[in-house]
Amino acid sequence: MQGLYIHVPFCVRKCNYCDFYSLAGEGRRKAAYVGAVLEEAAHFAGYVLQTMYIGGGTPSLLGARLLTRLVTGVKQQLELAGLIEATIEVNPDSATPSLLNTARELGFNRISIGVQSLINEELKAAGRIHTTDQARRAIRTAQEAGFTNISADLIAGLPEQTRESLAYSLQEIIETGISHVSFYCLAIEEGTPFANKIPDKLPTDDMQAEMFEQARVLLKKNGFNHYEISNFAKRGKECQHNLIYWRGGEYIGLGPAAASHLDGGRYRNKADLAGYIRDPSHQKEDIEILDITEKAAEEAILRLRLLEEGLNMENLETKFGSKNTGELQARLDRLSEDGMLEKKGKIYRLHHERILTANPVLAEVLG
Repeated sequence: MQGLYIHVPFCVRKCNYCDFYSLAGEGRRKAAYVGAVLEEAAHFAGYVLQTMYIGGGTPSLLGARLLTRLVTGVKQQLELAGLIEATIEVNPDSATPSLLNTARELGFNRISIGVQSLINEELKAAGRIHTTDQARRAIRTAQEAGFTNISADLIAGLPEQTRESLAYSLQEIIETGISHVSFYCLAIEEGTPFANKIPDKLPTDDMQAEMFEQARVLLKKNGFNHYEISNFAKRGKECQHNLIYWRGGEYIGLGPAAASHLDGGRYRNKADLAGYIRDPSHQKEDIEILDITEKAAEEAILRLRLLEEGLNMENLETKFGSKNTGELQARLDRLSEDGMLEKKGKIYRLHHERILTANPVLAEVLG
């Protein structure tokens, strides 16, 4: 299965924690950006895709007219008739009825809303520009537009946040009836406002861990399966596009800073909107061709993120050949003996106590 990701690099204002490639105050370039994406898409004519995900940045800032131009143009270039899932990210402040109704008419059947918190003081501290009322309204507007597969992003560890305030946000989100929650612990990333000035009243790492466990218990109690390290879904509502990533599948990335994984190699476009608009066809960087043992190890760490599904080594041996997975198997067995992974037959899963400290374990798997 192959997926399509389109990166929309526009935002109203950078959030204090955000290290994604996005630019504030560049709205005048939106139409030129859409034209450049369509020019880049033409190079992938004939690819048959099963998922489409438009992320950012803030895709909802395109508005109904430019979103229509983007999606109809991409459909003319690529084979999207068999899409099983089409997702668009929106922020509450720009999730207008016009945009969401247009998205439904264009074939989007999944929406991801950047809620982050339902406490206004926490939103303000994080640099978010929407209010809790706008977040609730965005969810209702999406439901009224006909979306039945709605995801909300939430963050643990925001300044001023407590276990009680997180419980309130979670319960409010659950009661809206949405089917998916992406739940992240705040990370202070280099180059962000938070990194330049660490905020006061920031929950400690131990408090974040307690908050994450609190959220996990509450979400599972309310019918959400913890199917990936940072993602919870009602049964059948898992994000199919992201499952392509985690299962080692292929995907095309369009737009500045978008990554692609195709034909045994991977690359990303430069994080340069101006350069992308000038010449979208020559933006590739970080080009890598992985050998077969590296590809097997990388797929292993991705599949270990899938907490329920886990990593089935029989599948990797069939795909890559047992002679290319022997060293990987030895590392996995060693980690299971050390209690980092759980092993049942040929299936390995991340130990539940290592969910929040998975990176060192996955680094060991990678070798």
